[in-house]
Amino acid sequence: MRVIMISGASRGIGLEIAREMTRRGHAVSVGVRRPSSVPDELAKLPHVLVHAYDAADRQSHVAWIAATLARFDRIDALVNNAGTAPFISLEAGTDEALDEVFEINVKAPFRLIQAALPYLKQSGSGRVINVASLSGKRVYGLNAGYQMSKHALVALTHAVRRVGFEHGIRASAICPGFVATDMTAGVVDVPRTEMTDPKDIALLAATLLELPNSASIAELLINCRYEHTL
Repeated sequence: MRVIMISGASRGIGLEIAREMTRRGHAVSVGVRRPSSVPDELAKLPHVLVHAYDAADRQSHVAWIAATLARFDRIDALVNNAGTAPFISLEAGTDEALDEVFEINVKAPFRLIQAALPYLKQSGSGRVINVASLSGKRVYGLNAGYQMSKHALVALTHAVRRVGFEHGIRASAICPGFVATDMTAGVVDVPRTEMTDPKDIALLAATLLELPNSASIAELLINCRYEHTL
């Protein structure tokens, strides 16, 4: 059994990763804005901790990590899934909007990783997964703010690899295109039935978390449609 912290796991990709990891016999610590929003079939499992966590709150991670250590006495993996995707165009975007998206998509994962790093080192096979996006690998649409934040998250992933590799830490950036979650509910140019299922993202994340130290994958790009640049 490994102890895996997952942010934003009350729905979508995060929830499916949490479900998959519990099915595989691991302990899961779920950090969400509203703990009551986590489905009972997950929250009431004996090796699941549900704790309040708000990526926009710069101190929120402290209590979550402390509670995880108090319950499980270790941290083996961290999945940074919580994120936001407001539309911030190059022509009309504001400093305030950029600050908000970078606070949640970049700075919050940075803080969590920084706080968890000593325990991931102790594990000897620590894992960090950052749920980025294909928007962190190329610029396709016009949401410059979101694209910038996901490029930065991919860079953070490589920084973790650089710092943690000799300690057995392996970090991966998962970069999906359209996934059938609430975040893509307003997308009209790709049919929902053709989007990637979050359960499939969870299977890939579980594989990354369980790979040995000798099989490290830095970036995993997941397409639901053909893209000539990738």
